[in-house]
Amino acid sequence: MSKVGLFYGSTTGKTADAAEQVQAALGGESVVDLQDIADTEAASLAEYDYLIIACPTWNIGDLQDDWEAVFDDLDDVDFSDKTVAYFGTGDQIGYADNFMDAMGQLEEKISGLGGKTVGYWPIDGYEHNESMAIRDGKFCGLALDDDNQDDQSADRIQAWTTQIKQEMSL
Repeated sequence: MSKVGLFYGSTTGKTADAAEQVQAALGGESVVDLQDIADTEAASLAEYDYLIIACPTWNIGDLQDDWEAVFDDLDDVDFSDKTVAYFGTGDQIGYADNFMDAMGQLEEKISGLGGKTVGYWPIDGYEHNESMAIRDGKFCGLALDDDNQDDQSADRIQAWTTQIKQEMSL
């Protein structure tokens, strides 16, 4: 079985915490390598057949700083044989008009470079107005809101990781 590379950016620690929970739910370090995008280069994504991309949305729909720093470098990575799942963290109430926009920006970029997206997540149960992360009525990945729905995050992570295990044949 190929290892999964989970690349995350985290400023406040919430996305890093969620990344550790996703890693544990998928089987731990023997299955998933955690990579803080601040400490690696975009070219490192090429080392994995299966990727999980994790990013919080900052300000009014912005990428987290560490992802912003490598965003253009993603153009140099061949994603054509990559299966990619996404999750994001954000605040659906305070930023209802751009909830999960950063996840949507990364998914649009990577799928445009040939990556196959898996792990679509229902929008039911969220209270946002707009999102760049919606594709055909679903989020392009798991949406976590520890500001307003912290009590649902563990269950959402468990359900989503069960889903992507099947979709990635892990």
